[in-house]
Amino acid sequence: MAENIGIARPYANAVFQLAREAQQLAGWSDALHAAAVAVADPDMQRLIDSPKTDSADIAGVVASIAAQVAGGGVDAARLGNTLKLLAENGRLAVLPEIAELFDKLKADVENSVDVVLTAATEVDAAQQARITEALKQRFGRDINLKFKLDENLIGGARIQADDLVIDGSIRTGLDKMASSLTN
Repeated sequence: MAENIGIARPYANAVFQLAREAQQLAGWSDALHAAAVAVADPDMQRLIDSPKTDSADIAGVVASIAAQVAGGGVDAARLGNTLKLLAENGRLAVLPEIAELFDKLKADVENSVDVVLTAATEVDAAQQARITEALKQRFGRDINLKFKLDENLIGGARIQADDLVIDGSIRTGLDKMASSLTN
């Protein structure tokens, strides 16, 4: 997907500048993610890939969905024009990467970092608050913590913030032990 990131980057930068000037970063983020989900749908993919489908029609449908999700947090005309441009250039498939890159630019401006806490069991609000505070101290940024439950970890937890991964899961420990025993 490195190719898609390269293709998506100029679009993400342009949309980010547009959203920032309009002070609509959150709305555009929501709209881009909704559009990415819409174009990933298998039925929508068939329409996009069909030579009989007009790209402007597809862009209009996706823009309508994205605008509803954004709920007035974006300029609907600019959103429609952006998606029409992507459709005309055959770039609707890179919407997930555009949304991801947009969110990274947004996080930089807002001095925040998205962190995913994955644990084998539920982590209560108090524990999440302590983890958030510790990460805030470490990164010197606001933390947007998202929790995921993954029983395959067996126990422990895994924290991922951008490229940093702190893996304290039992599954990883067992895998490391098995690797050292076999080598």
